Amino acid sequence: MTASGAFASRPRLLTTDDDQRWWFVLDPVLIASVCLITALGALLVFSATRGPASRLGPLDYSFLERQVAFAVFGLILAVFAAHVDVRRIRQLLPSAYLTLIALLGGLLVFGSNVRGARAWYTAGGFSFQPSEPGKVILIVVLAAALSVEEVRTKRLSVALGLAALPVLLILWQPDVGTILVYVVIVAAMIAMSGAQLRYIVSLAVVGILVVVGIFESDLLAEYQEDRLQVFVLDEEALVELGPEAARAAFNVDQSQIAIGNGGLLGQGLFQGTQTRSNLVPEQQTDFIFSVAGEELGFRGAGLLLGLYALMLFRIWRVAVRATDSFDRLLAIGVMAMFLFQVFQSAGMTMGMMPVTGIPLPLVSYGGSSMLTSMVALGLVMGVYRRRFDFAERS
Repeated sequence: MTASGAFASRPRLLTTDDDQRWWFVLDPVLIASVCLITALGALLVFSATRGPASRLGPLDYSFLERQVAFAVFGLILAVFAAHVDVRRIRQLLPSAYLTLIALLGGLLVFGSNVRGARAWYTAGGFSFQPSEPGKVILIVVLAAALSVEEVRTKRLSVALGLAALPVLLILWQPDVGTILVYVVIVAAMIAMSGAQLRYIVSLAVVGILVVVGIFESDLLAEYQEDRLQVFVLDEEALVELGPEAARAAFNVDQSQIAIGNGGLLGQGLFQGTQTRSNLVPEQQTDFIFSVAGEELGFRGAGLLLGLYALMLFRIWRVAVRATDSFDRLLAIGVMAMFLFQVFQSAGMTMGMMPVTGIPLPLVSYGGSSMLTSMVALGLVMGVYRRRFDFAERS
């Protein structure tokens, strides 16, 4: 028995008359949800970074302008990704994968140390995190490797080997949050492929043992281990761990205070006391959900999560209706990436998940994350469009 049986149904193909209706190749609900999330994210970034206006200086619009520019450029890339031929994607895949490995390896020598991890290239005021687009490359690589009728040992070993190399390079940086995203992508795509259940169970056991081994080894810096443990420790245990753990706990405490201040209706957009006082560290990136909780309240933050749920449901719907295993796995990988990042990022701000620094997709400030999210969504729209292709695909 395989896990892909839920995808047995297939949609109808368009008739010649339908082909004239261009809107059949778009998913307006998915597009609308993405646009609303992105627009709300831009407002939250502006609220977190605008600073107090005074006679000595105006509000700071620089973060907002860059975030909007990232979103517009990302939209262009998404349109391109949605229209690129699937055969072209397969042709470019080896080059893209080798480029990713080269960029991740180069970080160990040329990368900038940001918050204890060599995960960024910086030059001239710009920064680039190759592990972000690497998520999309990994999804496409695994979709190509696993898109067979039945995934046997050899094919599964190849897929795991292709995934293991970038994961090891990211572990060497180290960037624990990104590794978790990669692991979730791999697990979800294998589970929904044609792999037999015994393989999936065996891999789950091995995965647990590897995670335990990583924590027992010296691969992670002490401060990273402290950040991962903060959400389950009491105050006495935090004091024993040292200043890094106390700092991580302080970040979470301030975030929880901000969300608590919001109550049901929120303090109003641009009116959050914690946000305006800049008491929540990294509130425009890692802790952006705390801004939503304080200023928009439970109602507004719930609306944001509801939009994410709608977006994820539409991606799942695209996966269910995909016409071949490659497209189906592509959509599943993107859905797993978004689902885990939303759950982890929002949960982190509420003290329910460890502090990992995973951005909230389409909302957190940053070009690498925004462009990666948009390209991933463009690929999903390409899967939706290809349902209606008449030409045979290899």
